[in-house]
Amino acid sequence: MNMEYMDKAQEMITNVPLLVNLISYRTRQLNAGARPMVKKDHPEQDNHDVVLKEIIEGKLTVEMNFSQEEAAIPGLDFETSILL
Repeated sequence: MNMEYMDKAQEMITNVPLLVNLISYRTRQLNAGARPMVKKDHPEQDNHDVVLKEIIEGKLTVEMNFSQEEAAIPGLDFETSILL
């Protein structure tokens, strides 16, 4: 994994666990045959680096939506903010 790409991606998505999950999810998509949204730097470039490049170029983002309805689910006896 290209650490320069990783540092730049962390500037875009500061939540590290969220960044790791995003990289993992998108890498699985690429491994399964999805088309990359950016051009590879070289033919042997690892899919992790392709994902990081997608994040850096703004092609891949993440959005978390927490609505008031989630907080009012009856029957939950624990903090709903941990539900992602």
